[in-house]
Amino acid sequence: MFRPKLPDTPHVPNITTHIPQTHAPAPSAGRPVAPFVGVGVGAVAAVVVVGVVLTALLAAVAVSAISVAIAAVVLRSLVTGANKR
Repeated sequence: MFRPKLPDTPHVPNITTHIPQTHAPAPSAGRPVAPFVGVGVGAVAAVVVVGVVLTALLAAVAVSAISVAIAAVVLRSLVTGANKR
């Protein structure tokens, strides 16, 4: 009752064609690729670790600078308030 009525779609014939493909094997250089892949993965891992460490150090320096700035503002207000009395 509440389902919409969809129009009938005309039948479209399914045409498939098979085109044979012949691929020649790639010439081998005579050296295995696996050691180079291992070096690439190690290099990427080292770059990621160095990036994480540098980011953590930058965050630590930023937090330290903010805390020193807040301490300086508080000490300045205390010294200024003591001179007015």
